[in-house]
Amino acid sequence: MTVSTPLTRADVAAMIDHTLLAPEATPAEIEALIAEARRLGVYAICVSPSMLPVRAPGLVVATVAGFPSGKHHSLVKGAEARLAVDQGAAEVDMVIDVGAALAGDFNAVLTEVITVREAVEDRAVLKVIIESAALTDEAIVGACRAAEQGGADFVKTSTGFHPAGGASVHAVALMAKTVGGRLGVKASGGIRTAEDAAAMIEAGATRLGLSKSAAVLDGFAE
Repeated sequence: MTVSTPLTRADVAAMIDHTLLAPEATPAEIEALIAEARRLGVYAICVSPSMLPVRAPGLVVATVAGFPSGKHHSLVKGAEARLAVDQGAAEVDMVIDVGAALAGDFNAVLTEVITVREAVEDRAVLKVIIESAALTDEAIVGACRAAEQGGADFVKTSTGFHPAGGASVHAVALMAKTVGGRLGVKASGGIRTAEDAAAMIEAGATRLGLSKSAAVLDGFAE
C-alpha cells in the first residue's frame, strides 16, 4: 500500500538515518546495514560508537553518546562524542539526563549539552535525544530550549529503547513548535510504516531514525 502524499520515496530516503543500535549487533550486521543503506539511498547510517570506525562512502556516519539511559556524567558523554568524531562520525546523537528534565532542572540539561558541544566543537552535527515519551509537555519544551541554548543542531524524540515508548506525532509537533525551524527535529522510535513516517514529517520532523527503512520506503511512490 502506498501512502497518499506529495512526498516521494527519494524525498523520504534523504531524511533517514538508517539505524542499528542493538547491543548484540555484529560487524557483519553493520556491513549489511551499510550495504542496505546504499541500496535504499538513505542519508545516513547510525551505529554504536564501539562499531567505529566504519567505511561507508557516500553515507553520513552518525553515532550515539550517553546511550541509551543518559545517566552518564556529562564529561563521559563529551569524551565518548569526541572519540567518535575522531573515528569518523559526522553526527552525534546524545541522550540527556531524562530525570533532570523531569525534575525541571534544565540548567543541568543545558550544562551537558554545552559539554558535548564543546567536546566535538564544530566537527559534528549534534542531536539531543530528550526521550519525549517519558516527559511531560512542559519538560519537552524545557529540554528543547536547553538543547537550543546549548548549541544543538537537532532535537530528537527518543532512543527507541525506553519503556515509555518512542516518537509520537504530538511530541514531534510540540518540539517543532518550540525550536521554530532554528533546529532540526528527528523523530525516532517505533516508526515502522510509511503512514507513521508521513505523519511525523507532517508534524514537523526533518529527519527520521529508522531500523525498518526498507519497509517504510516501500510505502512511498517513486
